[in-house]
Amino acid sequence: MSNNLLKGKRGVIFGALDDKSIAWKVAERCVEEGAAITLTNAPVAMRFGEIQKLGEKLNAEVIPADATSLEDLENLFQQSMEALGGKIDFVLHSIGMSLNVRKKKEYTGLNYDWMQKTFDISAISFHKVMQTLWKMEAMNDWGSILALTYIAAQRTFPDYSEMAESKALLESFARSFGYHFGERNKVRVNTISQSPTRTTAGSGVKGFDEFFDYADKMSPLGNASSESCADYCIMLFSDFTRMVTMQNLYHDGGFSSMGMSPKVLEM
Repeated sequence: MSNNLLKGKRGVIFGALDDKSIAWKVAERCVEEGAAITLTNAPVAMRFGEIQKLGEKLNAEVIPADATSLEDLENLFQQSMEALGGKIDFVLHSIGMSLNVRKKKEYTGLNYDWMQKTFDISAISFHKVMQTLWKMEAMNDWGSILALTYIAAQRTFPDYSEMAESKALLESFARSFGYHFGERNKVRVNTISQSPTRTTAGSGVKGFDEFFDYADKMSPLGNASSESCADYCIMLFSDFTRMVTMQNLYHDGGFSSMGMSPKVLEM
C-alpha cells in the first residue's frame, strides 16, 4: 500500500542483483511510494543478475558503475541527475563482497590482497560514493544516504571473516561523513544493521542456514525480512526522519538487545 511518502523525490539504488536482494525490494518500494529512481550495479554483477528486468518493471534507467571507480561514480550521478531531472534526494549503498569468504579462507589465514579488495568494495566504496556526491554537489538539502550493515561490526561472528571489519569501517564512514553532510546540506547519513537475510550473497556464508534459525529464535520478533527492511529504508528516505543522522540503526527483531532466549536453550 502506498502513502506517497517519497512523492517527487529522486534516488539512486546500488546493489539490486535479483529478487532476493534487499536493494531490489527497496527499489520496488521507492517507486510504489512515488519516487523516481535509477538503478546501478557493477558490470560484472549485472552479467549474472537480473537488474535489467527490474529496470523495465519500474521504468528506471539502469546505469552500470563500479562503485570502487571514481570515474564510474561521477558518470553514474551525472547520468542519474539528467535522467531524473534534478539533484538526488536519497541513495542506498547495498554492496558487499569478500573473496576470502567465497573461497572459504579461514580468518587466521586470509589472503591480504583479497582483504584489501574486500575493504575497497564493501566499505571504502561508501566513502567514494559520498565524496563523489559531495564534490558534485549532487544531493538536495535534507536528503538521506543509507548503507546496509550487520551486527558483526560490533560482535564476533567467526564465519563472517573480514567482512566484519568492512562493516565496522562502513559504519565509521557514515558517522564521519554524516557530520560534514549535515553541516553543509542537512543531508543525513545512517546505516541499517539488518537481521541475517536469505539473499544470494548472505546465503553463501558458511553455516548461514543454522545461524538464520538461531537468530530467528533469539529475536523476540523473529528475523526481519527483506521486505520489512525496505519499509524501514523508505521511512529513513522520507521527511519523517529529517533529524536522524550518524546512527547505526538495528533492524533485527530485537536480536541486538538479547543475551539468551529460552527458545535457544530448547534447541
